[in-house]
Amino acid sequence: MIGLVAATANGRRNAAHLAEAWPDTRLYEDGPKDSLRRAWTECDGIVLFLAAGAAVRLIAPLLADKRGDPGVVCVDDAGRFAVALTGGHRKVGGANTLAWRVGDALGAEPVVTTASDALNAPALDSLGADLGFEVEENSDLAAVGAAMVSGERVSLISDHRWPFGPLPENVERTNEPKPPMILVTDRLLDAPRPSVVYRPPSLVVGVGCSRGAESGEILALVRSSLEEAGLSGKSVGALASVEAKSDEAGLLEAARTLGAPARFHPAAALAAMEVPNPSEVVERAVGTPSVAEAAVMVEGAELVAEKRKSAMATVAVGRLPVRGRLFLVGLGPGDGALIPPLARDALAHSELVVGLEQYVDRVRHLLRPGTRTSTPPLGEEVERARLALDEARAGGSVALVSSGDAGVYAMASPALELAGDDVDVMMVPGITAAQAAASLLGSPLGHDHASISLSDLLTPWTVIEDRLEAAAIGDFVIALYNPRSKGRDWQLGKARETLLQHRSPDTPVGIVREAYRPGQSVTLTDLGSLRPESVDMLTTVIVGSSRTEARAGRMVTPRGYEV
Repeated sequence: MIGLVAATANGRRNAAHLAEAWPDTRLYEDGPKDSLRRAWTECDGIVLFLAAGAAVRLIAPLLADKRGDPGVVCVDDAGRFAVALTGGHRKVGGANTLAWRVGDALGAEPVVTTASDALNAPALDSLGADLGFEVEENSDLAAVGAAMVSGERVSLISDHRWPFGPLPENVERTNEPKPPMILVTDRLLDAPRPSVVYRPPSLVVGVGCSRGAESGEILALVRSSLEEAGLSGKSVGALASVEAKSDEAGLLEAARTLGAPARFHPAAALAAMEVPNPSEVVERAVGTPSVAEAAVMVEGAELVAEKRKSAMATVAVGRLPVRGRLFLVGLGPGDGALIPPLARDALAHSELVVGLEQYVDRVRHLLRPGTRTSTPPLGEEVERARLALDEARAGGSVALVSSGDAGVYAMASPALELAGDDVDVMMVPGITAAQAAASLLGSPLGHDHASISLSDLLTPWTVIEDRLEAAAIGDFVIALYNPRSKGRDWQLGKARETLLQHRSPDTPVGIVREAYRPGQSVTLTDLGSLRPESVDMLTTVIVGSSRTEARAGRMVTPRGYEV
């Protein structure tokens, strides 16, 4: 919940705007001092519409612990600046993120002075937060963070590779425990100081229990099993059991206490697992010879601690494989202002960016320090997809970039054809070439439309011609992709002949070259006058339907409203 506190009429107007725009807000309308005290205990973040000096004086008596205090952003009365004051890196309501959010909503300039953010480096207290990492108590966040932003060598030791994004070049992956150090592990150990220890949610605990088993007994067995295996309870990502135990109060309470979800599987799925310690007694009771060990294995985890028993419970522990991340990113047509915010965020979280050189060059300024790039040439689409997937399968975070939208005549299809369920794939949509061209022409796509690529490198021309014929008969507006190149100089002429069999020669046609790029050109002509030699691979051609009109130099396909 974000609290909104204002002192002036202008501040109250801006606060009311945020309250209307954001669903997760609470608007406080008492005096700023009383409102702030209430918001301090009720909200994760606070936006104060006050002068910075007044805000500091009001906040000072309330500050207690940066891990528990809400993140606070101060906005001046004119709404020009959103200043992150305290709690910059909190997971929820963090002031740095909140300052950017306020900036987007009010058109204000975010002001973030945290060293890691100013240097575009990750903040150690939130590193891996989106992966479920927990920072071990008494970690040396300040000392290691200072070393990192100062450019000193910082060691990174991790049991496995995790997709937490790029790290500065002075953070060196190594097996040598040399401080200052970042350590990512689910193992119990004494780390040399100074170090920051992260506990990833890498463990799953399988639990079997008798009816009525108490949560205290289950928890004691879980903790003793973990301790005997040398594993941290903070890395327990889930408890797993058989469906027959889904209403077992003690088991559900144990999961709540551990802060981990409880997941339940059919007995048949557990029975299909080959376990080291099956039991006929268990099979007679619940239909599977193993619950604890089999539940670990059905989660896809490797068994690292075989089952241990107490009077009414059984526990086994497994380690889950790390899932890498693949972002399939559409960068839009060309102008940096049209790169979607989701794409910018994906690029910032990717340690490797793969794409054609001209696309990667467009976004180099958005990449964080330590990000690697790979630019296989045109024609090696499958190789690009394989490279990105191999990196993700190894536990990395990768962005595979395309112009326009990655899912439209771009890299999403080959990547998804090769991808299995062993990586997390996230589609990041972009503005397509057809949309960009249409926006420059007017509104040619105002009614039903189709997109057809004239490239016969992967699709036989006979198939393309059939599709053109069908779209023409259906009276669709048609966006022609890949219309003409040096090696394919006749296809657009053939397409024009096909369309003229069903469309009038005066049908409006838009020709847009290099949309939203420095060499942009926009031409409005008609189908009879279309000259294929004026078109190349940097061009999108939009052919109107029988209802498309040229009005005031713009191309319009009416919806049918009376105007």
